[in-house]
Amino acid sequence: MPPYGGQPYRPDDRPYGGDPEPPPGRSGRGPLLAVLVVLLLLVAGGGAYWFFSGRDDPAPVAAPTASAPAVDAAPSVDAAEPAPSAAAPESSADPRFAKVGQCVRNDGAAGGKPKLLISECAPKSYQVLSRIDGATSGERDAEAKCAKVEGYTNWYFFDSELDTLDFVLCLKQR
Repeated sequence: MPPYGGQPYRPDDRPYGGDPEPPPGRSGRGPLLAVLVVLLLLVAGGGAYWFFSGRDDPAPVAAPTASAPAVDAAPSVDAAEPAPSAAAPESSADPRFAKVGQCVRNDGAAGGKPKLLISECAPKSYQVLSRIDGATSGERDAEAKCAKVEGYTNWYFFDSELDTLDFVLCLKQR
């Protein structure tokens, strides 16, 4: 028995009956990482939903200028001029992917909102003379941009909430 009648001193004991130190290597970060991963997935999913929502129903608008005829919905058979065909885009017939030199046709109702689709170049189709990407503010802006393009007969613009997706197509009826 040690002198003084007490227990021998051990350096790993805590004075006053305190809790021993936690074992090394366990810091309790597992639950924190799980919460961060769940939050990251929620934010990424919400961002993807926001980005892709409304993509199928864009609000494109086109109107003819005073000197240009309206985009016709029905093709004419009386035009005898053969036209070279442009290759269809790789990913879609959507006019958002139209490039200079390609042709589009209007599949919208006559007198209604135009619905352009990339197509073969044929009579009564519209050849893209110029594509102007960037923010557009509407009909007047589209008309002003196409006024600088020689030979255009019609224009079409796509205006979305995200200005980087906006564009104007300056078209020539074939």
